[in-house]
Amino acid sequence: MKPSLFPNRRTFLRNTAATAGSIFLPNLLIGQEGVVKKLNVAGIGGAGGKGASDVGISAKGANIVAICDVDRERLKQAQQKYPDAKMFESFREMFETMGDKIDMCTVSTPDHAHYPAAMEAIKRGKHVCVQKPLVNRIWEANQLHEAAKKKGVKTNMGNQGHTGKGIRFLKQWVSEGIVGNVQEIHVWTNRPIWPQGNEAKAKYINGTVPKIKEKKKGPDGKDIMVETAEDLFNWDTWLAACPSVPFTEGLHPFAWRGHREYGAGAMGDMGCHLLDGPFWACGLGEPYKMEAECTELTDVSWPKSSHVVFYFKTEKYGEIKLHWYEGSLKPERPAELDAERDWDKIKGGFLLRGDAGVILNTDDYCGSPRLIPNAKMTEFLGGKPPVLKLDPALAEGEPQLELIRAIEQDKICGSNFDYSVPLTKLCLFGNLAIANPNKVINWDAAKQESDSAEANKLITRAAYRQGWDYKSI
Repeated sequence: MKPSLFPNRRTFLRNTAATAGSIFLPNLLIGQEGVVKKLNVAGIGGAGGKGASDVGISAKGANIVAICDVDRERLKQAQQKYPDAKMFESFREMFETMGDKIDMCTVSTPDHAHYPAAMEAIKRGKHVCVQKPLVNRIWEANQLHEAAKKKGVKTNMGNQGHTGKGIRFLKQWVSEGIVGNVQEIHVWTNRPIWPQGNEAKAKYINGTVPKIKEKKKGPDGKDIMVETAEDLFNWDTWLAACPSVPFTEGLHPFAWRGHREYGAGAMGDMGCHLLDGPFWACGLGEPYKMEAECTELTDVSWPKSSHVVFYFKTEKYGEIKLHWYEGSLKPERPAELDAERDWDKIKGGFLLRGDAGVILNTDDYCGSPRLIPNAKMTEFLGGKPPVLKLDPALAEGEPQLELIRAIEQDKICGSNFDYSVPLTKLCLFGNLAIANPNKVINWDAAKQESDSAEANKLITRAAYRQGWDYKSI
């Protein structure tokens, strides 16, 4: 594997530390009476996993004033880490209690709850950084976009690769004609790494909410974990806007990604990362048709593997065909790849093929785009390091901190909803095709519907719980 052309984040920060003050304004706001203050951030779904990471990044530049999470054990741990923050199980209760003390929210819940959480925040005029994918329904993506524009809040999505230098070099090089006229794109991932297909369906069964366990001394004096009477998490609140159903095993805290109601499958989990570079560099927009083949698609779970083909008409390059592969599927080894490279070890990335060259990226976040073979990249650079002409992000690798700085400096994040809603929708178009395999699905961008009655059923949720039918403000 060739080393990256671009310095890592640690090197970047070290090299720019001396001039950071001239690049970024201080991480402070001035109140009406001249009092210096930081932004107040609330983390929704912020007590564990990716949510805890998102809150931690926000804490680098803001006050963490509230954390909301349905997992009670995680909330207890979060309270120890942020003793001055208020803890809640419901984001609605959080906003009712201290909405006037919150400036910005991170949304890191399971996919199905992104929409109501973000809409509640936007309705109240709060800036939002929402994890990818923004939502798992196309209608919800459009409503979220419209609401954010109406309320004038600043937005960002948690696809950290869009804040990096790699994606900026890709955009720059493709625009300069490094591969000529773009014709075909291949994108692949080793996800799902959680159960999908028949395995997932077998795990999604009715059960009882697990109990919190605590450490106690056993009869022999050794520590043992004993189940308490307290439920581990609030199932009813976890469901958010989805219809009320009995507790379902096999979902919390990670494998909900494979469920068709609550997750968005491998496409939703990794598409906003892996498709980001090609989508931005090639100006793809919405496809006019898509089709898919897959294995082990069930009525409740996304498939074990799939191959989706999108067809685009672009202003600059004309017709472009994009292939997406997940699970055990992968494109054929490119003929241009150097002989010593082990194709089987490249678990995710993309190939961008034009009539004058091919770019290969071998990581999930567009951090390593290079012409292949290596000799062609060497010739392109001419013995000099690449020079980036596009402006850097406000916070490399940290979209939550990027939003904080954008609020302070009245700037716009790179993956704001004007950009990330269309990117999210591309993943959801893929899921329309996956849910209707072996059929060509034609998409009408003006009407925001397809020519398939079955596919159109997935544009919005089949049902919303009473009182949870958020619409654009």
